[in-house]
Amino acid sequence: MTPEVVVIGGASINTIVTLDRLPDPRPQTITAQRHDIALGGTSAGKALHLASLGRETLCVVAVGNDSDADRILAALDVDHLTTIGLRAEAPSEHHLNLMAPGGQRLSIYLDHAPTADVPAAQRLAISGALHDASVLVLDLSEIGRQWLDEAAGCGAPVVVDLHDYDGNNSYHDPFLAAADLVFMNDDGMDDPVPFLRDRAARGALLAVCTMGSRGALAVGRGGTVIEIPAAPAAVVDTNGAGDAFVSGVIDHLLSTSQLSGLEPPAIREALAAGARQAAIAVGIRGVGPGSKP
Repeated sequence: MTPEVVVIGGASINTIVTLDRLPDPRPQTITAQRHDIALGGTSAGKALHLASLGRETLCVVAVGNDSDADRILAALDVDHLTTIGLRAEAPSEHHLNLMAPGGQRLSIYLDHAPTADVPAAQRLAISGALHDASVLVLDLSEIGRQWLDEAAGCGAPVVVDLHDYDGNNSYHDPFLAAADLVFMNDDGMDDPVPFLRDRAARGALLAVCTMGSRGALAVGRGGTVIEIPAAPAAVVDTNGAGDAFVSGVIDHLLSTSQLSGLEPPAIREALAAGARQAAIAVGIRGVGPGSKP
């Protein structure tokens, strides 16, 4: 299988606790509405959504030496998705997500993603896929950072998802330097437009900020700000909505062969495709379609 998209980054096992509201910062006892164990991780979410859209996808993730490593890899065993799990002598990544109505989330890292060595055979396979794929997604992670330089030289557009970037975190700098398409949400900036315009001025094909129920906005190389509303959705679980949005945009750009020279009408159509995929994500439990844990 020659992948159309390579996604490198994080996959985790998440404990998701749904509350009436996020707790105040004081000692207290509260009762959860429900709690679930589910696959998590930004790269896992993107890979599952891309696969559900029929895109042949390679997902590269670092996992540990615990039983949850097998759960993560089993959950990614779906049609159109090939996964390379890089094993490390450490726990797999674990999160505790406290969720409230309206999609508010407090995410707590219980175990960070392990740092995994890449055996020669797997390194060769990943390198070959990077050079063959049409789109490369390098998510914020140590394993993603390892492949930035090679990805930047492959010729395919590099997608970077900054999540709640505040404009100051230096960890993001090498990812930004490699990015052709930049995605983020509005949790870390009151006004993301100057940042999006700056990325476009520095050569990004597209810079996008998602705003939850308020939709999304973007800036292309022409500097025009384009805004769309969120797609209608019955909200069940907002985990993975941003990853679904990114996947919907990538799928649309591949379908229309518009991975360069994006004009405002094409940007608007791509954002609308992302919004439709995000609406699918919030209507199901789990980080992506077909997720099994």
